[in-house]
Amino acid sequence: MIHDIMPGTEELLKKEKTSGYIGFDPTADSLHIGHMVQVMLLVHFQRSGHTPIALVGGATGMIGDPSGKSEERNLLDETSLRKNQEAIKKQLSKFLDFQSENENRALMVNNYDWMKEYSFLGFIRDIGKHITVNYMMSKDSVKKRIGSESKDGMSFTEFLLHLYNNFGCKLQMGGSDQWGNIVTGTELIRRKAGGEAFALTCPLITKSDGTKFGKTESGNVWLDPDKTTPYQFYQFWLNVSDEDAAKYIKIFTVLGQDEIAGIISDHNKAPHERFLQKRLAEEVTVMVHSRNDYDGAVEASQILFGKGTTESLKKMNENTFLSVFEGVPVFDVKMEILQNGVTIADLCTEYSQVFPSKGELRRLVQGGGFSINKEKIDNPDIPIAIESLLNKKYLLLQKGKKNYYLIRIS
Repeated sequence: MIHDIMPGTEELLKKEKTSGYIGFDPTADSLHIGHMVQVMLLVHFQRSGHTPIALVGGATGMIGDPSGKSEERNLLDETSLRKNQEAIKKQLSKFLDFQSENENRALMVNNYDWMKEYSFLGFIRDIGKHITVNYMMSKDSVKKRIGSESKDGMSFTEFLLHLYNNFGCKLQMGGSDQWGNIVTGTELIRRKAGGEAFALTCPLITKSDGTKFGKTESGNVWLDPDKTTPYQFYQFWLNVSDEDAAKYIKIFTVLGQDEIAGIISDHNKAPHERFLQKRLAEEVTVMVHSRNDYDGAVEASQILFGKGTTESLKKMNENTFLSVFEGVPVFDVKMEILQNGVTIADLCTEYSQVFPSKGELRRLVQGGGFSINKEKIDNPDIPIAIESLLNKKYLLLQKGKKNYYLIRIS
């Protein structure tokens, strides 16, 4: 999990309890799994007895992305920033201890709180004179950002200095692409405060095929269950490649090295069982959501492989239900049709196109190959009971083993 580390950092952490921070972009009311590498750094930091500081970049959020390349970083007002900050703190509370009386309980700060009163002249006087153009140009990250081929911009948005002075923070952590910015913060402390600060970065995570980690065809994989259901979240980890799973289980869980080695060894003996992916998905889903959410995701996954029951369908909330059956053909039917006592045969042929004819429906029913809500149908001429609706508006129809259809009642 370490990409770059400033000399002396390891010695500092072994010598004394210290504070370290990582910054998070507050332009959404949820973190996504792309943030989780940094979150796990803070988890290990606190587990080792140090004080983690989660810095919400409220000032950054009000400036936006200077390069214009990030469509996600929108300019936000203070009310929206505060709302997002609270949502992020709630999510981080699943990983970090903010509440206990322990000396190393986590802190959350917002750089907007100390940047909002900063005037341009004050900034130039207090900060600018310590960071010369020559110093900045010596950094590879700066050269790349302002070179003739670059379309990206540069901006001063946050510094370690305030946290050093007010919280005794001596360590900044982040992604490896932030190394130049982080080192500049430590240099500012040396020049302005006469102190010593340190830096540590983690590698940027990629998938084995070279594509970006944490993205799916539908977008980010969020930690908020309303944005990405626990079922979808579980499925993301369950479907990673063997190579990626062996890497991710070391990064996104707190399992010990020996246990991880054992899991990988067991997996390699029978890769088709996907033992490694299943354990990874379990650990991360329980940590981000809950054991109940994990159990529900596993149960929902089994439905598509013929192991689900009517009871398991009834327990699913609407978001999970729809994510399990995403892409399944949907037919809309008015509630009054059910209230008038429509038969299964009429519902499947006249009011939807599940079957082209009643004859084909009857042949499948006779062969035991048709079910509604996972219950076999042996008589297609009985009416549909309104009480059988899932989430009060869905019927799940299944032809054979793999062909599903949804009827949505409105």
